[in-house]
Amino acid sequence: MFKVRTYNQISVKGLEQFPRQRFEVGGDIAHPDAFLLRSQKLHDMAVPPSLLAVARAGAGVNNVPVAEYGRQGIVVFNTPGANANAVKELVLAGMMLATRGILPGIAYVQTLTHMRDAAEMSALLEKEKARFAGGELKGKTLGIVGLGAIGSMVADMALAMGMKVLGFDPALSIDAAWRLSNAVTRMENLPSLLARSDYVSLHVPAMDATRHMINEDALGSIKKGAILLNFARETIVDPAAVLRALDQGRLSRYVCDFPEPEMLGRGDIIAMPHIGASTEESEENCAVAAANQLIEYLENGNIANSVNFPAVSMARVAGTSRITFSNDNVSGVLGNVLSILAEHQVNVIDMMNKSRADLAYNIIDVQDVPPAAVLVAIQAAAHVIRARVA
Repeated sequence: MFKVRTYNQISVKGLEQFPRQRFEVGGDIAHPDAFLLRSQKLHDMAVPPSLLAVARAGAGVNNVPVAEYGRQGIVVFNTPGANANAVKELVLAGMMLATRGILPGIAYVQTLTHMRDAAEMSALLEKEKARFAGGELKGKTLGIVGLGAIGSMVADMALAMGMKVLGFDPALSIDAAWRLSNAVTRMENLPSLLARSDYVSLHVPAMDATRHMINEDALGSIKKGAILLNFARETIVDPAAVLRALDQGRLSRYVCDFPEPEMLGRGDIIAMPHIGASTEESEENCAVAAANQLIEYLENGNIANSVNFPAVSMARVAGTSRITFSNDNVSGVLGNVLSILAEHQVNVIDMMNKSRADLAYNIIDVQDVPPAAVLVAIQAAAHVIRARVA
């Protein structure tokens, strides 16, 4: 039986994915094979020797020591796209709030609690409503930085609203390219997108390459009066540079899901409390996806949506046994393992080998359940990180 330790409040629909006859799931599980979590920080936590995998119910994995876990053969999963619709809808709300006088208008109405005459209030509001006039999205240009699962959905939404859409993503995957509407104009660089966009929405992951991507230099290229929206991660934006751009009128509004102390109390900043994925549907989608990825990996050794290991999937043939192992991505390791199998007269039926950066992962289906000595020998082979029978 596999053991899964949970952290945070995981959706019941996600927990229901685990077959009870094969999985033990709970918050106080000893010797876990896997962790299932949302925001729990793992950087300073001891790693159980039994741990094989970690699944984060969400896209960001900055709360997980991904590289360190990879070196221990622990596969880290995330759930890209599971919260995409929730974030997309909040981006639309952010654009509307930044464009129309919705928030100040609502705040003004709440100052009228002293009035008792409905006709008098109606006349006053008719007189004052011009103070809260705004613009429309239709016909405006939205620049999207990052065209993955969320960015492509934001693009479709904006096109349906009658907006023009520009996109920039230097790391656009083939799958993402297929999802992207051909009505989106691809830009070759960030400055050209910033210079032409009335709105700029950020949808890139947090990593060293994207840290302070929106900085003083980038904002020097932005169209005067543009509205910047950040529903990705706080580290993508240099907050000091954004404040200077607002003070100088280069930006008219900054809408973000990651408020910082110096941003509070300003009428030109709309800050939300990190609620991009905070919908019941999103939390369910993320939990279900994370649970199913763990099940498939623990039971069959297949990997999908890992952030530190390659995607590897091989159908199982009934009656066969499956060996999986991870290793340093150097030459000769697979050959050594196949030699071990040959020495022990283990017949190989099928196999698959994939690599990602410094790590490689292998699935080998064999005719019969291998003797324990085979797994011991594979684990002891040079550059093998972790081996098991799935």
